[in-house]
Amino acid sequence: MIRSFLTVSTGTLASRLLGFARDSLIAALLGTGAVADAFLAAFQLVNVARRLLSEGALNAALIPAWLRVRDRDGDAAAAAFAGRVLGTVSAALIVISLVIALLMPLVIVIIAPGFLGGATLDLAVQSARLMLPYLAFAGPVTVLMGLLNAQGRFALTAFSPLLFNIALIAAIAALLAWHADAGVAASMLAATVGIAGLLQLAMLLSQRSGRLATPLRVSFDKEMRGFFARAIPGMIATAGAQWLVIAGAIIASATPSAVSWLYFANRLVELPLGIVGVAMGTVMVPELTRAVASGNRDAVAHAESRALELAAGLALPATLGLIVLADPIVRLLFEHGAFGTGDSAATARVLALLALGLPAHVLIKALSPAFFARGDTMTPLMATAKGFVVALALAVVLGHVFGASGIAASIAAGAWSSALSLLRKGTAEFGFSIDAAARRRLPRIVLAAGIMGALLWLTTGLVPSQAHGLIRFIVLGVQIGAGIAVYGLLLQVLGVASWREAVNALKRPA
Repeated sequence: MIRSFLTVSTGTLASRLLGFARDSLIAALLGTGAVADAFLAAFQLVNVARRLLSEGALNAALIPAWLRVRDRDGDAAAAAFAGRVLGTVSAALIVISLVIALLMPLVIVIIAPGFLGGATLDLAVQSARLMLPYLAFAGPVTVLMGLLNAQGRFALTAFSPLLFNIALIAAIAALLAWHADAGVAASMLAATVGIAGLLQLAMLLSQRSGRLATPLRVSFDKEMRGFFARAIPGMIATAGAQWLVIAGAIIASATPSAVSWLYFANRLVELPLGIVGVAMGTVMVPELTRAVASGNRDAVAHAESRALELAAGLALPATLGLIVLADPIVRLLFEHGAFGTGDSAATARVLALLALGLPAHVLIKALSPAFFARGDTMTPLMATAKGFVVALALAVVLGHVFGASGIAASIAAGAWSSALSLLRKGTAEFGFSIDAAARRRLPRIVLAAGIMGALLWLTTGLVPSQAHGLIRFIVLGVQIGAGIAVYGLLLQVLGVASWREAVNALKRPA
């Protein structure tokens, strides 16, 4: 399991790093004005679609169902089931895309009511419509990736999302070289989003993954209706982090540039969340499904314990690092071109508060597979809905008092509300089986992360913000590298992990 987790995490890390390059270029190209707010509000729809679909979310419903059909009726029946899912999902998303295109002004008003009555609304509607083809392409991509993951073929699905960011980076670089007007650039970039989705689908089909889903059919029979009844709640639940950001954006849309600050800060939080969260959804769901189906309590305890250890081991140091180093990270990545010093300061404040919710987001990713493996998708959905309501209600109050920073704090509070709700429900229904090793290691992980965060805090302010960009890049790189090294050393000294255990885990079959 560790090897599979690291394979998926490595692919996700590469995609997220390219995403940083993409967002840095977007900041330089569009800045944080009305055009940027409009484009990024529309882009939130694409991000939700990616969380709902192509970034492992559908695994929560597809993999258990596919494994049950294969184990019960054989490979041919599983391929036929997958063919019906692929055909039905693809057809449904084409229809949904057309309907959303017609209703796009209403959709934008719902997610960004602050745009109503201004030119920003028209810009957002135009950008969102140009991005919509991505939604149709994401359907077949989702199913094919889920089928490959169910067979333990994680490498292709982990690295295929790189094409999305590569395509956008190439388009932005060309627009910067062309010195395109911001409005024209936003429209051309929005159109590139759909092309990027097509490239990802073409890559998967080139590997003959379509053979896993044959014959291709559109069906709404009883089996398909049951599948979607289980799938849709789980898909919505796995996009919980993005729904919380949308809750914040609904309130932030009334404040100029606040949508942009929130977007860029959240992109930094999504790096560690993506590494852990996507890997959890991709690897843990099939692992726990097999363990629960076998009735082996030891296997279930082992899977849940390792998931919590990996989640805590990555989320806690990332949280402290983002809080302590928020300002230099934002300045280095985004303060270029149309993105000014004031934008950096505001984005850094938002980032530090959003990071407080990162452990909760990761905890949700670690707890949700325990429900999905038992066929329960409604509990995670209700937890997500509760967090959304909490975030929206608090954002109305805190956003009015503290602006974008108050909205960021509301999003973090919503995440913790969802996480605690899942924890209480899971403990009451089936109890989370944490083994003795996890009970020993988890407090030591917290201690190691705390020491690392304190050392990072002591090194802040060594270089003035006016220093040359190259110097700031070197210093930040040294701080992050030293923090990782110290954290790794502390884990070994405290007996949490050793180099030999890590090497042995990597040598085990995925």
